[in-house]
Amino acid sequence: MDYKKAGVNISEGNRAVQLIKESVNRTHTSNVVSKLGSFAAGFKFPKDEYEEPILVSCTDGVGTKLCLAIESGIYDTVGIDLVAMNVNDLICMGAKPLFFLDYIACHKLIPEHIKQIIDGMVTGCLDAECALIGGEMAEMNDMYKPGDFDLAGFCVGVVDRKKVIDGSKVSVGDKVYGFASSGIHSNGYSLVRKILTKDACRREGVDRRLLMTPTRIYVKEVLDLIKRAEVHAISHITGGGLKENLERGLPEGVHVLIKKESIRTQDIFKQMQELGSVPEEEMYRVFNMGIGMVVITPETLEETDDFYKIGDVVSGEKGVSIVQ
Repeated sequence: MDYKKAGVNISEGNRAVQLIKESVNRTHTSNVVSKLGSFAAGFKFPKDEYEEPILVSCTDGVGTKLCLAIESGIYDTVGIDLVAMNVNDLICMGAKPLFFLDYIACHKLIPEHIKQIIDGMVTGCLDAECALIGGEMAEMNDMYKPGDFDLAGFCVGVVDRKKVIDGSKVSVGDKVYGFASSGIHSNGYSLVRKILTKDACRREGVDRRLLMTPTRIYVKEVLDLIKRAEVHAISHITGGGLKENLERGLPEGVHVLIKKESIRTQDIFKQMQELGSVPEEEMYRVFNMGIGMVVITPETLEETDDFYKIGDVVSGEKGVSIVQ
């Protein structure tokens, strides 16, 4: 017996590292002070750029959207999803992403598949302007079925203490704006897969490739908005939908009214609701319904196709209502 016969191929792991080195290095800036393959990763903290820097961190995964990646053999888009789910959470505090790490666990390590996944992460990190500085690849054939893999990500960012956005300033009269989503993003796929099966999509003429559309990364747009406007709260619309995610950032005594007719819902959500006979309330609780990120501000902002007003802050019990 040896390790390879037991299910772990160290040589293929080493080959995977060599395949991703060039791609990963594209995300590195002068602040990265370590090389890929080191035991740990180092990052020069830009403390001189901030008066009182606060580190912000988050971790997340992609969920059962990975099942579709495995089924379709499309691996790069879930790499983008992994970065997006983390950096989009991080910027809700007004923080700028600094660096990202990943964890990949699989039944069998196939270097070419790993490279596709990492290439997606690199695309996401370049979009979010953060460095991919390290990670882990674990081959565990006793834990995962053939073909299976799982992803987890970890991101660290920074914000000045006086510029932290925590929702405490949200006031009556504030306006609620939404950034359009790119589609389903990376939440609710346990339900998506039950409704939009291969047979159902073929029968109804639904393009199943839309299910692999990567999560939109909002880092540049949100950080730019913070620089030019007063922002009181930011919410990443993931599982729990508009209601639960917006409520997390509200102080007592204010209520958000979202106008349903203002939300530009993509066809994919309408198709799922109809095919699965899903109650509308459930659709709004599970999915983003076309709005991937929300900001609350006292200012009147210019609207575009991808950024527009969806509601207002009024007096009342802390919470969110979606009204006609």
